[in-house]
Amino acid sequence: MTRITFAANPLRGRPCIRGLRIRVQDVLELSADRESADSIRGDCPCLEREDIRACPASAAAEAGRPILRTG
Repeated sequence: MTRITFAANPLRGRPCIRGLRIRVQDVLELSADRESADSIRGDCPCLEREDIRACPASAAAEAGRPILRTG
C-alpha cells in the first residue's frame, strides 16, 4: 500500500497520507513536538501506525532530492 500520496486534490499536490486531508508535514510537526504515535492517532483516528512511520522516510527522501534552478 502506498502510504504517501501526491494528488492535486485535496492538498494541492502536497504530500499527504493515503489521499486523506492529513499532510505529511502535519504529522512531522506533531512528532517534532514530541507527540507520541498514540497521541497522534488519538487526534486522527483514521491514521495507522504505518502511516505515521512512513512520514519521516518520505521527508528524508524529499530532503535528498536535488533542486535544479535555471536562469
